[in-house]
Amino acid sequence: MPEVAPLDRAELEARLASLEKDNQKLVRINAALIERIESGVTRGNDPYAAFQHSVVLAEQVRERTDALNQAMAELKASNHLLSDARLRAETAHQHLIDAIESISDAFVLFDQHQRILLFNSRFKAFWNNSRVEIVAGMRLAEVKRLMTVNGLFTEEALGHGDETLFYRLDDGRWLQVSERPTRDGGRVILFTDITDVKLAETLRREQAVAQKSQESERWIRLITDHVPALIAYLNADLVYEFTNKVYEQWYCCHPGAMLGRSLLEVHSQQHYQRLDAYVARALAGESVTFEFSETNLDNQERYMLRSYVPNRLASGEVVGIFVLIRDITERRRTAEALHQANQNLEQRVRQRTSELTSLNNQLLLEIDERRRMESRLREAKLEAERANLSKTKFLAAVSHDLLQPLNAARLFTSALMERRDPVASETLVRNVSNSLEDVENLLGTLVDISKLDAGVIKADIAPFALSELLDNLAAEYTQLARSEGLELHFIGCSALVRSDIQLLARILRNLLSNAIRYTYSGRVVLGCRRHHQRLSIQVWDSGMGIAEERLEEIFQEFKRGDVQRPDQDRGLGLGLAIVEKIAGILGHRITVRSWPGKGSMFAVEVPLSATAPKALPIPLMSEPMLERLQGARVWVLDNDAAICAGMRTLLEGWGCRVVTALSEQDLARQVDNYHAEADLLIADYHLDDEQNGVDAVARINARRASAIPAMMITANYSNELKRQIRELGHMLMHKPVKPMKLKTAMSHLLGK
Repeated sequence: MPEVAPLDRAELEARLASLEKDNQKLVRINAALIERIESGVTRGNDPYAAFQHSVVLAEQVRERTDALNQAMAELKASNHLLSDARLRAETAHQHLIDAIESISDAFVLFDQHQRILLFNSRFKAFWNNSRVEIVAGMRLAEVKRLMTVNGLFTEEALGHGDETLFYRLDDGRWLQVSERPTRDGGRVILFTDITDVKLAETLRREQAVAQKSQESERWIRLITDHVPALIAYLNADLVYEFTNKVYEQWYCCHPGAMLGRSLLEVHSQQHYQRLDAYVARALAGESVTFEFSETNLDNQERYMLRSYVPNRLASGEVVGIFVLIRDITERRRTAEALHQANQNLEQRVRQRTSELTSLNNQLLLEIDERRRMESRLREAKLEAERANLSKTKFLAAVSHDLLQPLNAARLFTSALMERRDPVASETLVRNVSNSLEDVENLLGTLVDISKLDAGVIKADIAPFALSELLDNLAAEYTQLARSEGLELHFIGCSALVRSDIQLLARILRNLLSNAIRYTYSGRVVLGCRRHHQRLSIQVWDSGMGIAEERLEEIFQEFKRGDVQRPDQDRGLGLGLAIVEKIAGILGHRITVRSWPGKGSMFAVEVPLSATAPKALPIPLMSEPMLERLQGARVWVLDNDAAICAGMRTLLEGWGCRVVTALSEQDLARQVDNYHAEADLLIADYHLDDEQNGVDAVARINARRASAIPAMMITANYSNELKRQIRELGHMLMHKPVKPMKLKTAMSHLLGK
């Protein structure tokens, strides 16, 4: 039989119902005919014809029954095919779902009406942090709108094609979004995470910029080292940041030896004083050219033509000086010879004409060479401006290494002073300690200036009782004033103010120190006055005063008063510069009034506080606290051997049992893998291999049954580190460490 194509199920069911209905009719007709024949009742006179008609009807019933059976078979086959097709469709659909779940990208499929058909879990994960629920049937326009409204994509950039976009997510990751049409008019969108590609691209760009900067610096040095002139660059603090080879050879310095040193450090006081007026004019923004006599290596006097060109920012601020020095001895001597020749007879003028012509040509060549040099310097100026800020930040960053050896020396001398040595040795040690303290103050001041310029120091504003600060300052400076033959008159104040107590103390210490330094006799007054919602903290002195035209000048760096106590050191003239910079950080106003011959008044205004500060216990140094140091088991962790040796000497002098180590591994070997008994752990914050003391203390205490009280010592003054150490419950001390303060802090921790 020819193969019959499967019919639609609904059509087969309709056909089956029709056949069953016809069959039932035929059955009833056949039964009626048979009954009539058997009963002998017919409508005609021909019984045979009636019988023959019934036979025909029976044959039709049989044919219809066969057709019905065939239709039933076809319906069963079609049902089986439909079941197989449904199973294959469901399997294919599941395979599709598994496939889109297996890809690493987020996937979403829209139909021809731009409604969601399918999406994988990675696409759904984008919406976990929002209240939006993504479901099938949502339109593409609605999905894009929700992405924008919920801030999922914070930045958009065009890709290489119209259907590729790049987005930055709110968590910092980057996505590449690709859209492709389907055959039935739908859309497929893929979201690919390209964060690593972006980071790699950024890293390559930064490395290229750094390499270009290094190449530019090498090129500038190559040029300047072969120019027959002395070339240097000084920043606004008069610190050398660049010197060429000729400059270093002229002043007998090794390559790079001048960098990072000030003009006053490199040259003698007499040499510096001769240049001071010209340097001041250059820092004020004026280009200065002048002749200057110097003695060379052969002890010959040479005449040098110096040019100081100020380096200005776009704002007009002078941030440094370009220095160009030419040896014009021969030119000057030639000029003198010409002048002498002009005093002689006319006939000698003719003899010198050819020489003058030659010299004039030489001068023209030198002028042309100078013009080319100035052009190169202008090109180098652009690079120097970009490098200037990083130089200042570099000086702030090396403060830790500057203070390390100084801290070690202070620990040694403090330990020696506490021992019972002969009077002569004690005097010598005390002199060494005083000298180190002076060096420490000078370095600390320079580091403070660099940190303020680099923006490293941040204010930690909080309410506090002003008496907490002023009472301590009054007690401290009363003794200092008395030692200088002066009287400090203090007027107490119980007001609550908002400021950074440490930075405000730095301002007041500088003002009090200046008042004592520039007062011969009489008294210094420390007090406060209210002005509405602000409080003016004032320091009065009875010194010689300041002329009105110099009131603004005194806040400049390296500017000092002309009259001060003869037994006082002159300092660096940075005190009031630091005051002004710190006041700028705090947002406090500094005012000054002065009466020449009578005295001056410096004041800092701070805002009053309506909320009371939290009371903190202040540890006092009592006899029981001192006894706690006797026999105390102290571990010291510092990557500087000198610091470890100094701490051991100092602490053992206080009766402590000390273990010092340069690393965690070194300490573990000495103390039974951290299981030995210990009362206190002192750790430096900066350790080797980019490790820090905070993490080291955490690892050490994690391996012990009970944690050791910890003290962190650092030259890092950041507020973030203060908060971190405070939250961990450790004690923080800043370098250089004061021995008395260290002893008090240790006693306090041991008391806990």
